[in-house]
Amino acid sequence: MNRLDRDGPTVYQPAEDSGLLAEAAVEGARGRVLEVGTGSGWVAERIAEERGLSVVGSDRNPHAAREAHDRGVEAVVADLLEPFRDDAFDTVCFNPPYLPTDPENEWDDWMEHALSGGESGRELIEPFLADVGRVLAPDGVVFLLVSSLTGYEEVLALVEAAGFDHAVAREESFPFETLTVLRLDRRV
Repeated sequence: MNRLDRDGPTVYQPAEDSGLLAEAAVEGARGRVLEVGTGSGWVAERIAEERGLSVVGSDRNPHAAREAHDRGVEAVVADLLEPFRDDAFDTVCFNPPYLPTDPENEWDDWMEHALSGGESGRELIEPFLADVGRVLAPDGVVFLLVSSLTGYEEVLALVEAAGFDHAVAREESFPFETLTVLRLDRRV
């Protein structure tokens, strides 16, 4: 049996970070929306229901894509932004796996992939920011959830290097971290 298919939870379920991203996206999303790493599809469902927008969810986990689809979300199995065409979305949302994880302690299962951001916590944030401008319409907006555990200043440097201006859309502090949803707009 592949370790990714072992018994146990296989899909990330909504938590505080999901709620924060949903609040920001419901307030600011427009046009055609992509939620990268959709997990259960809960955030995508909130955006579609509360804003009446067309939302696509993507996740590399086939169990997540199926669960999102069962919620009524158009969902595809995809590695970040790879299969999507240029300028396809007006809004892109992403709650990335952001927990810094020692490679010696990784489990290599679907929940690990949903939570682990590699040693820095930015393993998926970096390639996402490097490519999101390609799939984003010229006047599009990105909502990116960032944890203080991933190195907030380092993420802001990546955002700026990718050609985006940033503003805090939502923020909440917890005992061990601060979660921030950044709104990213192309630098003019």
